[in-house]
Amino acid sequence: MLHTPRARRGMVVTPHHLASQAGLAILREGGNAVEAVVAAAATLCAIYPHMTGLGGDGFWLIHEPGAPAPVGIDASGRSGAAVTPDLLRTAGHTHQIPRRGPLAAITVAGAVSGWAAALDHARAWGPTLPLPRLLEEAQWHARHGFAVTAGHHALVRDNMEVLAAQPGFAAQFLPDGTCPPEGSTLRLPALADTLHTLGIRGLDDFYRGRIAAAMAADLARAGSPLTAADLADHRASLVTPLSLRLEQGQVFNLPPPSQGVASLCILGIFERLRAAGAAIEPETFAHLHAIVEATKRAFRMRDGLVGDPDHAPYPAPGSATDPLLPDRLDGLARDVDMALALPWPAPPSGGDTVWLGAVDAQGRAVSCIQSIYFEFGSGVVLPRTGITWQNRGCGFSIHADSPAALAPRRKPFHTLNPAMALLADGRVMPYGTMGGEGQPQTQAAVFTRHVVFGQPLQQAVSAPRWLLGRTWGDDAVHLRLEGRIAPDVADGLRAAGHPVRMVGDYDPVMGHAGAIVRHPDGTLEGAVDPRGDGCVAAW
Repeated sequence: MLHTPRARRGMVVTPHHLASQAGLAILREGGNAVEAVVAAAATLCAIYPHMTGLGGDGFWLIHEPGAPAPVGIDASGRSGAAVTPDLLRTAGHTHQIPRRGPLAAITVAGAVSGWAAALDHARAWGPTLPLPRLLEEAQWHARHGFAVTAGHHALVRDNMEVLAAQPGFAAQFLPDGTCPPEGSTLRLPALADTLHTLGIRGLDDFYRGRIAAAMAADLARAGSPLTAADLADHRASLVTPLSLRLEQGQVFNLPPPSQGVASLCILGIFERLRAAGAAIEPETFAHLHAIVEATKRAFRMRDGLVGDPDHAPYPAPGSATDPLLPDRLDGLARDVDMALALPWPAPPSGGDTVWLGAVDAQGRAVSCIQSIYFEFGSGVVLPRTGITWQNRGCGFSIHADSPAALAPRRKPFHTLNPAMALLADGRVMPYGTMGGEGQPQTQAAVFTRHVVFGQPLQQAVSAPRWLLGRTWGDDAVHLRLEGRIAPDVADGLRAAGHPVRMVGDYDPVMGHAGAIVRHPDGTLEGAVDPRGDGCVAAW
């Protein structure tokens, strides 16, 4: 699909068509953009369990017409009070946090608290729909069944041995002990019961009620160090987004523990390379090389700054050490050689995530991202609630001098970062993607293609992409290029010193991006990634 869908009354974009339709149904019934995103996010927890779930984290940007900036919500969880490096070393993990199993399930799941915080914020907008209605579609799909997608099947198949060994996984996701084939029906009755209970008792029950008690008991039984007290202590936080002024307008993202600063930094460096006279045309060697080299500088800066903001304080906006100051970005841009690649020993990162966005008839816009990190997170499934627990604790470092050092009650480094642009011509653009360290790179691809170079929105999302660095399960450092990238561009990147590896034409490793643009006259445009299972749902 290369044509950009348009509508006037409301729009929802998610990586699964049923979730997009669930959100649109809420808009049709008079719900607002936040309520639509909650309904869509809950539905994704049921039908896209390899990517997201109630046992994960989330981040939000919410914009109201006329407001100078969106509101941010940090719905990420902290490590448990008993989680220490010594705990892991005693269990034999002396170099890194385990990626799977009970000792990977070491941080509280914050996503549901993000739903609650967003709904609280939206109450000022007027009458609201009841919570059971927002969770209705998710509950139905979990109870009556959903069709297993190709991605779900492939991730279970490719990780069968390690996932099947985790507590509770086989009972929920391996019917008859086998990997469910694409198109088969999978039911999650325990998760349906949990969604029903949350609808009746309220979202706070997830942390301080009946659901919390059941989760704490199952976590303990599985061997996780998280406790009922860790759950009860959790709250989502309203935060001030980071922002960067560009020629085209202002771009926003989340502060630490999110890597949002890297996304903004890439765009700031790219703009300076163009202003310095680099002949950068869309889809050329110069376009890709500039963003890849900007990514390297942004990641080096990010890795020295981003951790739990309470323990690795992020520089105040406008302070001498603010990484988004014009002088700092000027220096990073001057470091870029437009003919040669900087050698890149990137740290490994990976993960599976969902981005979803909505704009309602009143112009209120939401950019939301939600994740359990790796496919199926830690692999630990809690039997009484049907919840798969995240392994976001992999974002911690075992080294005490790291800004993301592991310690009790700390937040790990997060790849999650939803984006939003308030453009100078009056357009509002929530956008984002899944894909670990690929998120800032894909955001830059979509923004430069659509906003800087004027490509149609759907074309900007569908066009061939690239991904710098390692992903989970792959120890090699490469610049992956989709097969549709022009041969002369790929040859130019090789000649500049980039270690190029060609992948499939629409490779899922590139993430599932999406975007919505609201024009000043109220017209909405939407785009969804052909690499996923989503759709633009609009009316």
